[in-house]
Amino acid sequence: NVPNAIGVDPQTDMIYVANWGDNRVSVINGQTNTVVQTVSVGQWPNAVGVNPTTDMIYVANQGDNTVSVINGQTNTVVQTVSVGNGPAAVGVNPTTGMIYVVNFISGSISVIY
Repeated sequence: NVPNAIGVDPQTDMIYVANWGDNRVSVINGQTNTVVQTVSVGQWPNAVGVNPTTDMIYVANQGDNTVSVINGQTNTVVQTVSVGNGPAAVGVNPTTGMIYVVNFISGSISVIY
């Protein structure tokens, strides 16, 4: 369990920590600082983006070139999206709902609507 990325939802005060070693995201209540749930995601999660408008969390999984989409209300993966090789960063535009993923191995950017 190696934590290596974090995202915060300022609307819900929930914190999402990607754990590289066990392919999970720890969901932490920001008011109590306790882990309330762990969510299984793809292989080697290494970046987290949070859309506070939709309460959706986007986790880039470097090992299988996917993004796991977590519903913040249920803390479950509701979608897995294939992206380019080596997803390493996630940008969120809460106004438009667009999600941008930087793929460092393929030298590209994936856009999720």
